[in-house]
Amino acid sequence: MVDILLLIVISYLLGSFPTAIIAGKILKNIDIREHGSGNAGATNVFRVLGWKAALAVLLIDMIKGFVPVFFIAPAFQPNPDVLIYFQLAAAVTAILGHIFTIFAGFKGGKGVGTSAGAFLGLAPVPLLLALLSFIIIVAITRYVSLGSLTASLIFILALLGQRFIFSQNVSPTLIYLSLAIVGLIWFAHRSNIKRLLQGNENRLEFKKSG
Repeated sequence: MVDILLLIVISYLLGSFPTAIIAGKILKNIDIREHGSGNAGATNVFRVLGWKAALAVLLIDMIKGFVPVFFIAPAFQPNPDVLIYFQLAAAVTAILGHIFTIFAGFKGGKGVGTSAGAFLGLAPVPLLLALLSFIIIVAITRYVSLGSLTASLIFILALLGQRFIFSQNVSPTLIYLSLAIVGLIWFAHRSNIKRLLQGNENRLEFKKSG
């Protein structure tokens, strides 16, 4: 019990690392949450600071999810029969840390990049399908939020398909917690959903050179 509690604390703190906020301070001495869409994520960094900064932020946000799941969790629990539960606990708390960062008044990003990093090895095929759908939706509509929301649904559908259509060995716990994380992502995008329905959501504009 002590091990998993310590893992949860470490994962949350790593997930809480405010990448976008730090990028704004370093590059322009601004609070990224006071510019653009007001979100502390890679998309808003792209709008305000350019694609190079956004790519760096996205990669670090993915690492924030990847490291707790694939390095720290196994260090706490090497038993493969139990490891999956430690990994999922690490994934959830890292994502929560990103969305509700303790280092910036519990106001962070939407959790998409950190979720991708966390599930990179746990569910690679669903993740790749989700990434493909994200790219297609954003390329067609230029709505990053719509791409993120669609990708999260594709991820769950692919995961369910693996288990119930292709009869692959997908842990029910992975499915349940993935559903919870998708719900969390949609909750974090609630203002975007409202703007999408109203027709005034911000589109991605490729103007910044970095």
